[in-house]
Amino acid sequence: MEARCMKCKKQVEMKDGKEQIMKNGMKAMKGVCPVCSTTVFRIIGKA
Repeated sequence: MEARCMKCKKQVEMKDGKEQIMKNGMKAMKGVCPVCSTTVFRIIGKA
């Protein structure tokens, strides 16, 4: 899945992505940028 890396300032393919549920009940994917190893985060939608 793709996510926006704030450090690289571009869309990157997420590495080691894991699905999680936020406090408000929305689903999200959290992973690592393959270029700079920064954490990337993408909100998917309702659980």
